Amino acid sequence: MKLSAPIHQLKRKAKLLARTDTIPLHQALDRIARQEGFTGWSLLAARHEASVPSMLSQLVEGDLVLIAARPSHGKTLLGLQLLIDAAREGRKATFFTLEYTQEQSLKRIHALPDGEVFGDRIEIVTSDDISADYIIRHLRGAPRGAVGVVDYLQILDQQRSKPPLSEQVQALKTFARNSGTVLAFISQIDRAFEAEGKALPDLGDVRLPNRLDLWLFDKACFLHNRDVQLQHIG
Repeated sequence: MKLSAPIHQLKRKAKLLARTDTIPLHQALDRIARQEGFTGWSLLAARHEASVPSMLSQLVEGDLVLIAARPSHGKTLLGLQLLIDAAREGRKATFFTLEYTQEQSLKRIHALPDGEVFGDRIEIVTSDDISADYIIRHLRGAPRGAVGVVDYLQILDQQRSKPPLSEQVQALKTFARNSGTVLAFISQIDRAFEAEGKALPDLGDVRLPNRLDLWLFDKACFLHNRDVQLQHIG
């Protein structure tokens, strides 16, 4: 059975219900689960966990991954969930963000499934100096299988002092392959996609203000509405 909304949104809905109806959270969760056709929240959560493989399980050491969607379609949340899954496995997990503050990042992480349990194991880096060289220096020496999520691709070279985007991604690809680090990049999709009537965006819809060979990436995950598709590229 397909849920009416992502599970983290259903959980937030239950928390709101618990406050407005002044009932325990577990009762609110069970009520939401019954609306979804399950007898209780524990069954809903178990079925969902069994039916949705984590993106991390579909990646290999050294992968360079694109996570792309229009605004408000879940690309940042998917990147953060990737880090939570990495932290759950005891891997080094780092969120490099040029968009969010430390406090904003933690708030979004803690709102996700298991975010309150494993979120504090995620390292959050908010420096304006984030670039390929910065990321490589920061992750050099990390154990193989470490996971880094970069938020977001299109502003890595926004400062003129930083190398062109194509040079940065090539350097990060080489580093990922040599170190066994998984690097995922949150990416914008051009607004023209919404006028084309496609179910999901593809590489041709990625917004590229500066030149970049997207075939440098090994995999790409595209999201739209509640649909998610992971594709092999390189």
